[in-house]
Parts: sequence; structure tokens; C-alpha cells
Amino acid sequence: MKWLALTLLIAIGASLFANTPKDLRGVSGVASWYGERYRGRPTASGELFDPEAMTAAHRELPFGTKVKCTLGARSVVVIINDRGPFIEGRIIDLSRGAFAKLAHTDAGLIEVKLEVLR
Repeated sequence: MKWLALTLLIAIGASLFANTPKDLRGVSGVASWYGERYRGRPTASGELFDPEAMTAAHRELPFGTKVKCTLGARSVVVIINDRGPFIEGRIIDLSRGAFAKLAHTDAGLIEVKLEVLR
């Protein structure tokens, strides 16, 4: 009986790990932000966009996925609720509020490390 329980736990853990997009296991890339212009408009998930919320857009991650974005010693956890960015070379679009936790919005673009959280 213990063997069966252990086998199930290993299978479940392997399944969770296998479902993590390979491109986000410690990947770094360019993040941009979007804000006031989209306030109150529906995101791809159907939620209304709030530029101060800790949310982000990603091309592939499922809606509701929590992602830790890190820049140097600063980090922020965002929830994916939209699709994007649609500009080549960028890996995530952060809400203005999330971006501001990492850098001044005047920077426009920053290099971040992403980590999917469970």
C-alpha cells in the first residue's frame, strides 16, 4: 500500500514538472509594461485590466499562472491574465504597477529572470 502511494506521489510530481513550460525554467529576457491606456478593458482572460494590479501578459502560460519576475535584488509575483507581448524579443508584458516594483517606468524595457511558481 505504501509503495502505491509513493508511486502516485512521484507520478503527480513528475506530471507537474513536465507541464512547466521548458522556456521558463530560469529564463531571462526583456520585459515591457502596459498601463493606463488599457484600464478597464477586458484582458484575454476576460478580466478587466487594472494597471496597478500585479498582473502580466505572456504568450503561452495558462491564465492564473503565478510568475516571479526578478531584476537584481528586486522581485515581484504576477498572475498571468492576458496574452502578449507581441513584439519580437520580449518575453513578458507587466502591468505598470508590477513593472514599477522593479524599475522606474521611464526605463520602458528591463531584463528580468522569470520563474513559474506552484
